[in-house]
Amino acid sequence: MSRTVTVKNVIIGEGTPKICVSLVGATLSDLKQEAAALKALAPDLVEWRADFFEQVEELEAVMDALGVIRALLPDLPLIFTFRSAKEGGEKEISTGDYIALNKAAAASGLVDIIDVELFNEEEDVRVLIAAAHDNNVFVILSNHDFHGTPPKEEIISRLRKAQELGGDLPKIAVMPGSPADVLILLAATHMMKEEYADRPIITMSMAGSGVISRLAGEIFGSALTFGAAYRPSAPGQVGIRELREVLALLHRSL
Repeated sequence: MSRTVTVKNVIIGEGTPKICVSLVGATLSDLKQEAAALKALAPDLVEWRADFFEQVEELEAVMDALGVIRALLPDLPLIFTFRSAKEGGEKEISTGDYIALNKAAAASGLVDIIDVELFNEEEDVRVLIAAAHDNNVFVILSNHDFHGTPPKEEIISRLRKAQELGGDLPKIAVMPGSPADVLILLAATHMMKEEYADRPIITMSMAGSGVISRLAGEIFGSALTFGAAYRPSAPGQVGIRELREVLALLHRSL
């Protein structure tokens, strides 16, 4: 049985999948408005998608923005994510800048989790995981495949690799070309959870046809789902209020 990950008072991997909402403001003013409005929606976790931030290549501005977000949302677990363009993000930065950015976030004392992309050089991944763990910060080790849905065995292989490298929350998101692809993702999630996982995992099939995967995590084994507040950060995200209602309905049925 997979162990849980507790971040602040949120237990990931137990009961209903936890709901995360992303901040995607381009400016500090935008982020302040988003963070303030997010309080009323009461997600379980908040992710700052720093790749949307127009000053992301200015480390001091990023740290200042992190401080503002943390001050506005002091009690919510905060995920720091720079999603690279090759995995569906808003921009690309150098490997050196990517490492420096994530190291600074991990050492800031302002974030609880950083998201590291699995398909970086393995040594760079290990360095970032070590830097995070040295600062008592958890790591989502993620892969986003916008080109399609790999075979079930490949999805499981990537999740197992993320686990073996020391990611606290292995994550994969894939793009379905048909309903059959969504079934592949769900079957891979179930098998990973039942046969290999020793920690919570996060999986999703994107776009409209993959919405069911964002709702049925408790059944198949995904411990966290991403909902939309105002602007989705990925295709197929459901509004947080509707998402919470469906997750609760499914939970009561189990």
